[in-house]
Amino acid sequence: MNVTELIKALAKVEQHVHIVGSVRPETLFCFANQADIEMPFKTVEEVHEFFRFRDFPHFISVYTMVVNCITEESQFERITYEMLEGDARNNVHYVEASFSPADHVFKDLEYNRMLKAINNGIRRAQADFGIKCNIRIDLVRNYGPEIGMEVLNWIEGENDNVVSIDIGGSEHKYPPKPFEQVYSRANEMGLHLVAHAGEAAGPQSVWDAVKYLNVEHIGHGLAAVNDNMLMEYLLKRGITVEMCPTSNIKTGAISSLERHPIRTFLRKGLKVTVNTDDPSMFGTSMNDEYLQLHSKLNFTIPELFSLSLDAVDSSFLPEKLKMSIRETFMKEYHNLEIE
Repeated sequence: MNVTELIKALAKVEQHVHIVGSVRPETLFCFANQADIEMPFKTVEEVHEFFRFRDFPHFISVYTMVVNCITEESQFERITYEMLEGDARNNVHYVEASFSPADHVFKDLEYNRMLKAINNGIRRAQADFGIKCNIRIDLVRNYGPEIGMEVLNWIEGENDNVVSIDIGGSEHKYPPKPFEQVYSRANEMGLHLVAHAGEAAGPQSVWDAVKYLNVEHIGHGLAAVNDNMLMEYLLKRGITVEMCPTSNIKTGAISSLERHPIRTFLRKGLKVTVNTDDPSMFGTSMNDEYLQLHSKLNFTIPELFSLSLDAVDSSFLPEKLKMSIRETFMKEYHNLEIE
């Protein structure tokens, strides 16, 4: 095998991927036609062009379009299955997939039926590809803590495969602190705690997430690199940073991959994972993420494999299953005969 083939063959885990951000252009085209929704495209090729990232406002318009085209709860089965099929092609063994139910409940879809459809997709994908997946519920900070509490009510009613909560959305307008009671309740419910922070806002956003929300993982976390005390605090607390390099470049959070701080986090001893975020909308995959780190930041194959192991160890799987997956990863790695 050459280096590219070896990197593609590495076993991987994905912790930070949005289900809606994984919709294939062909699937969106199908949904739009089924619902007879007027769209700014007439062919699948035009949908591919529409998905091509231009700038952040355009990304929001694409994301909004996808949400509007999901008109039936059952459609989440196909979206989830195809997302996991894509990850399986990248030798991803386990996924923690993010779902924002309020976006769709506000458009008259039912939470329970959406969750059932997602789990149908998960079970089909596991049967067909052997890939495992759990669900993270994104409360969406833009809706505020009251809606966050309501979403927790939904989770109490139906929580099959739901392992964690998160808050995505606008960091600048909706800081973490008002969600303190929401996260406290989620913790009492036995859910793991994650927050997007330090992507579009500064280090204070990360501080607030770890101090007020007691998170175990930070999504993105880029801004922490500008605060040595914060980096030390993340290390001391054992908080994992879920990094999404391609996403960070596309959204303008980082000007180029060469300037991405992932190596600084690793040198400090922090546990870091690498993820796609919204793969269809950012034109990336787990293989692409690893290959870019190799070509632009000179990550070696052993360093990339270490990222995979960190993702296993910091996942929200039961310890026994983590150990089993880790053993599988080690066997696959040794079979690659890395020089």
